[in-house]
Amino acid sequence: MSPDRDFENLAAKYYRDLYRFAYSLANSESDASDLTQQTFYLWAAKGSQIRNAASARSWLFTTLHREFLQSRRRLLRFPHHELEEMAAELPQIEPELAQKIDAAALLGILAQLEVHLRAPLILFYMQDLPYKEIAEILEVPLGTVQSRIARGKARLFELLKGTGDPSREGKGAAHG
Repeated sequence: MSPDRDFENLAAKYYRDLYRFAYSLANSESDASDLTQQTFYLWAAKGSQIRNAASARSWLFTTLHREFLQSRRRLLRFPHHELEEMAAELPQIEPELAQKIDAAALLGILAQLEVHLRAPLILFYMQDLPYKEIAEILEVPLGTVQSRIARGKARLFELLKGTGDPSREGKGAAHG
């Protein structure tokens, strides 16, 4: 039997059960569909590695469960919030400022920050690294990374608005 036909038979045999399992985990039709489709996608990519056809069912359910857990971890790490709910936490940047700034200017302003504030900002915003990895790279505690990013953002906004004194950065600032 061809691999395509095997896949079709497998999908016909287990799709409904996998979808039910996914729905019971996710409690959402769209999430259950996504999980089920992702599971079959992974089967299409890796299923040929399974030597014993009898373990296909177990592999599918295990894979679906792992995908569910991974999606929950991702949701905890990057929670979804409606824009209206988070408006108070967004920086207040005037439209004129956004139109004036370009990448070269931003890099120039970023260069005005001390390295201990600049490095975590670059790693987080430009390299998309998580805090934990930044802490490992910079060899500082996780809390220090969080603090430096928060202070660096505040300082960067001051400089962007033109209210910051570039000479101030090195004086009396904690290097935590």
